[in-house]
Amino acid sequence: MTARTRPDADIYLISPSGAVEPDAPVQRAIGHLARAGYVAALDPAALRVRQRFAGSDADRAAAFARAAAQPAPIVMITRGGYGLTRYLPQLDYKALARARKRWVGLSDFTAFQLAMLAKARAVTWAGPALLGDFGPERFEDIDEVTLGTFRDAMSGALEIVGFRYGGPAGVEARGTLWGGNLAMVNALLGTPWFPKVQGGILFLEDVNEHPFRIERMLTQLLHAGVLDRQQAILLGQFSRYRLADNDRGFDLPAVVRWLRAQTRTPVLTGLPFGHEHPKLTLPHGAQVALATEGRTCYLVLQEHDHDHDHHDHER
Repeated sequence: MTARTRPDADIYLISPSGAVEPDAPVQRAIGHLARAGYVAALDPAALRVRQRFAGSDADRAAAFARAAAQPAPIVMITRGGYGLTRYLPQLDYKALARARKRWVGLSDFTAFQLAMLAKARAVTWAGPALLGDFGPERFEDIDEVTLGTFRDAMSGALEIVGFRYGGPAGVEARGTLWGGNLAMVNALLGTPWFPKVQGGILFLEDVNEHPFRIERMLTQLLHAGVLDRQQAILLGQFSRYRLADNDRGFDLPAVVRWLRAQTRTPVLTGLPFGHEHPKLTLPHGAQVALATEGRTCYLVLQEHDHDHDHHDHER
């Protein structure tokens, strides 16, 4: 494998966090992307392994610079995991923003997306990962909504998404769409890489976290004043947790009810985003409008150019 990227590549694949396991269906997923119309190229360090990580911190930081320099317009993660926060100080966010790539991913990648917003006021894309979304045995098993919204987002055709939601009626808001994985949002609070968004639309998701841990992280954001500063809070998929006998009715709906009683910001559930399917591709850091009609919530993309200013972003 060489560092050279095919000139016709559409997607450049990096592994910024956890190591790709030896039996992971990398080539199958790349083949599925090809069938979907995308030529994908692997970064030369994408399959490295050091402990639980995809190479050393320096290896993974260098992959961002290579991704910015190569010609493919889309940069996608192979998988999430843990490890990006270790080398956030090593990345040149303004240079990465100037490369005008469409950086796509989720989970641990949330740390990079938040840092890009905080340091460069740049739009990235909260969306699919190679293995988790394009690795099924059959191409036909790829979720249609996940693939469809990814295609629309990457082509610039994505203008509006709608989903069935739970929560108060008559909600209207405009602001910066931001957030992602709850654990990563919580982990960056108080650091230089946490964006100070005033009047935004905060979306959150997580996986393998018991409801009491979800509540604890939400409480941290609440007490820090983050939740009350937003126009709306969108809760996505919180999945793959197991309740215990001593929970006695304390579950995720109980957490949501409690949260709604603590903040003046409307809390809406049902956003199709997280570690399950369907998964929307969302412009992290872009200006959007939100409106509810009946039991449907609409997100309208107002702008998602890489060089736009965030007028509701605290200076």
